[in-house]
Amino acid sequence: MKKRLGKNRFGFWLSGTALMGVLVLSGCGKAPDPAVPPAPTTTTTTTTPTSGTTIGTEIDDSVVTTSVKSAFLADADVKSFDLKVETRKGEVQLSGFVDNQGQIDRAVTVARGVSGVKGIDNKLQLKGAPTTVGNKLDDSMVTTKVKGALLADSSVKSFDIAVLTRKGEVQLSGFVDNQGQIDRALAVARAVEGVGSVSNDMSIKK
Repeated sequence: MKKRLGKNRFGFWLSGTALMGVLVLSGCGKAPDPAVPPAPTTTTTTTTPTSGTTIGTEIDDSVVTTSVKSAFLADADVKSFDLKVETRKGEVQLSGFVDNQGQIDRAVTVARGVSGVKGIDNKLQLKGAPTTVGNKLDDSMVTTKVKGALLADSSVKSFDIAVLTRKGEVQLSGFVDNQGQIDRALAVARAVEGVGSVSNDMSIKK
């Protein structure tokens, strides 16, 4: 009797195992339930980094101006010169007063060697007789007054104009939009007390 029960139990176990196998196999072949959305597939794309600048990218004018000034300070022959630097579309305008033509030539050469400089607008002028301490103080005051007058004029204050003074002679340089702006800047500078004369070295923007 016991032997028969053992066989029956073994037979039930085999039948249960076979049934589970059938269920597993039938589940594997079952079509996907249309109510259940398929798992999303991910694709990995490889991007090649591109250069931040291209050959046609222009260096910013302010960067060029800073680079030229740094080159002047690094040059033993030029760093003592009283120079102004303005840049417009890669064209560098140099203005100020120097002692001789050799200093002008050296300043122009140094500026031309700076990366991003496309051309030089040389407005440098030769100094006259040596100035005294009193002249230098007066000139700095005149320069300050002229700058203040230009800023106070509503039609001129937005212009990018540099001011230098040498023995009462005021040099105006920079880039403006038209001749009318040049004329107005000259008129404002000439009306300032202490100005002996005004030298126009401003250029019209291209």
